[in-house]
Amino acid sequence: MSGEYDLIVIGGGAAGLAAAQAGAATKARTLLVSEGEIGGECTFTGCVPSKTVIEAAACGAGFAEAMGAVRNAVAAIAPTETADVLRRHGIEVLRGHAAFASPRQITVDGRTLRARSFVLATGSRPAIPPVPGLAGVPYLTNENVFELDGLPASLAVLGGGAVGCELAQAFRHLGSEVTVVEAASRLLPAADPAASKIIGQVFAAEGITVRSGAAAGMIEINPNGLGCTLHLTDSATVMADRLLVAAGRTPATSGLGLEAAGVGVGMSGAVITDKHLAATAPGIYAAGDVTGLMPFTHGAYAMGRIAARNALRGRWPAASFSTRAIPWVVFTDPEVAQVGLTEEQAARMRRARVAHVPMREVDRAVTAGRTDGFVKLIAGPRRGLGNAGGGRVLGATIVAARAGEMIGEIALAMRAGLFTGRLAQTTHAYPAWSLAVQQAAAQFFGGYGGHGARPVRASSEGG
Repeated sequence: MSGEYDLIVIGGGAAGLAAAQAGAATKARTLLVSEGEIGGECTFTGCVPSKTVIEAAACGAGFAEAMGAVRNAVAAIAPTETADVLRRHGIEVLRGHAAFASPRQITVDGRTLRARSFVLATGSRPAIPPVPGLAGVPYLTNENVFELDGLPASLAVLGGGAVGCELAQAFRHLGSEVTVVEAASRLLPAADPAASKIIGQVFAAEGITVRSGAAAGMIEINPNGLGCTLHLTDSATVMADRLLVAAGRTPATSGLGLEAAGVGVGMSGAVITDKHLAATAPGIYAAGDVTGLMPFTHGAYAMGRIAARNALRGRWPAASFSTRAIPWVVFTDPEVAQVGLTEEQAARMRRARVAHVPMREVDRAVTAGRTDGFVKLIAGPRRGLGNAGGGRVLGATIVAARAGEMIGEIALAMRAGLFTGRLAQTTHAYPAWSLAVQQAAAQFFGGYGGHGARPVRASSEGG
């Protein structure tokens, strides 16, 4: 292994793998440096184990069976991303900690390496809030929760975002008594308020206690040494055998020598990038969670490919990264999926409209007995054409048993700049979950099922 490369990628998660693959595809001499296991957080402590335990719990598995399924899933997926596999695709791999010594030079455990360009893809770590007493409690995060050797009788979850809600429901289905503490006024603060409302109702029906609008003011180990007590800012207390901290993520930028390379970071610790994912130092790009732009594996993968191509583009115009048409999903039951604008966000636009279809009016949901949720489709005028063709698709929120699968069609419509009319005209299979998307689109053309599209409104909690 010599010290001169066209591209060095730092980080072996989704963004790093995508960047390295994109580099190798151009025949550039590419090196991937990974301190942790190749595959990163998603494979070992994130998407793969969490979705496995969610699925196992939903199918009625016990705790031991669910954790066994996690180990089996990781064991099946991890071998597809090993160093040997990458080398067969023309990617050199080096395990170790990388740090910049200059804008064109890094050191990896004492070895000096140079490259024409770099992609930073070091990901993120669990954010640990500065709550008094937390450091003295043996708390869980996504990095160690799947290593539990027994099911906690009770579990407190600090954070009601995507990870907190997914794992809270999974552990409830496995048999734990679960309490979720969320400082915001509702669960899933990033979601459409109507979606948050439904998940809150489902959690209540399943026996999950939600303490929203109050943060943890202090945490202490119980006097008997078993479990802990959370003292909330609204004077309430929560006692639990185990505590799961799911308070978001923080970019992993410490110890990388970014100052030596001239790479700037923002107040959140994320690497500052422009629309082309270029950092503040020429020849250095960033992708994935370390940018703070979109904390999802599929977003990281898209960023990785764009960053590498831009880093190696030569005279070709740089590609831009946008989150506009990238969906995201919370894998609760029902699932919550969003892409583009929410109704509240679209309320700032003139003449934007929304179609709303409750899942109780969707035949597939009725046949499955899964009628919690809705499809909400947002459309707005196109320059020079107004709302002709129903207007262009601006976004959607879906709450349904198969929302994660249904949202892709709308993401494609946004990517292609389609009118809602195209969704309404496309014949969907009956009775499929996706038929609800066609029903929603049809509301922009004289109504469907007694409903018509209405103007958006700033407060959308009621649907």
